[in-house]
Amino acid sequence: MSTPARKRLMRDFKRLQQDPPAGISGAPHDNNITLWNAVIFGPDDTPWDGGE
Repeated sequence: MSTPARKRLMRDFKRLQQDPPAGISGAPHDNNITLWNAVIFGPDDTPWDGGE
């Protein structure tokens, strides 16, 4: 069964794969669409400097 939340997450994942924002990557963890792993690279001298 597919819930609206799962449909939204799948749509977001597809967009993230096709046109990722600069400095951001992410994917669902294993086969669980509700648990994600992500890396965010930001400008120098910010908390996201170097991919936190």
